Amino acid sequence: MKRITHFSLLATVLVAILLAPALSLQGQDEGQPEKDTRPVKNMFESIWLLDNQTVIVPIQGTVEWDFQHRFGTVTNGYDDFYGIFAPSNIRLGLNYVPIENLMLGFGFTKERKMWDFQAKYAILRQGRSGGSPVSLTYLGVAGLDSRDKKSTQYEEGTDRWSYFNQLMVARKLNDRISLQVSGSLSYFNYADHVYGPEGEFLGRMKNTHYAMSVLLRGRLNNVISIITSYDFPLTNHDVNDPDPSLAFGLEMVSSSHAFQIFLGNYKGIVPQINNVKNLNSDFLIGFNITRLWNL
Repeated sequence: MKRITHFSLLATVLVAILLAPALSLQGQDEGQPEKDTRPVKNMFESIWLLDNQTVIVPIQGTVEWDFQHRFGTVTNGYDDFYGIFAPSNIRLGLNYVPIENLMLGFGFTKERKMWDFQAKYAILRQGRSGGSPVSLTYLGVAGLDSRDKKSTQYEEGTDRWSYFNQLMVARKLNDRISLQVSGSLSYFNYADHVYGPEGEFLGRMKNTHYAMSVLLRGRLNNVISIITSYDFPLTNHDVNDPDPSLAFGLEMVSSSHAFQIFLGNYKGIVPQINNVKNLNSDFLIGFNITRLWNL
């Protein structure tokens, strides 16, 4: 029932996004000036918003660098200074846009020694006053867990691979507010076997996992925005059923940098790990830094 309620809510939001431009056209005269179909500016300031990617693909020839950091949870309070001195997770990433609308990249994450390889393609871009009413982007990620075999349950080399596919729909509602709704499919070649405290076998997770997310950005001025996201699973697992995630924070930008600091529940950083392995709903402090260069 929980999954159905979440899906119904998200479907309502998505319909509202898609209907908004059509409703705004009612009552307009045929004698209006020609529509401007150029892509809207600054729908989002970065390819990342909190723990999710956005529909944004930088211009052709852009090199984009990611630094993402997740501290420990705030549960222990002052003992580890609200997670800042607790074990953390870090990802370094590098992306390049070789042709218009296509971004290719890779990254390495501390936890699981995870290598990720990604491709992102902007299928549609919202027009300024004409053209497409929304932006539509596809993201595909392949992840390789490179930990020593003794630290895993893997039996074959192919067991180490996992995959993430996501379709993102976004609309800049006005000069200050942008909204994105996404659906995703994660697939793990190896489904985790779960054991109890006495070593008894409890069951195995599913290989395939569906999830959805909602992102919202509200621009306060040309530099600072309020950002928030909600991610929730649609697939029920018999064991280790993953928790949803809520995140909220601030974004500060310049012409080539974006810095986001926030509270959230996700620590895995790699999207399929976040969606399937999130078993702790405690909050943690995180930040993202991105840097752009145009070649």
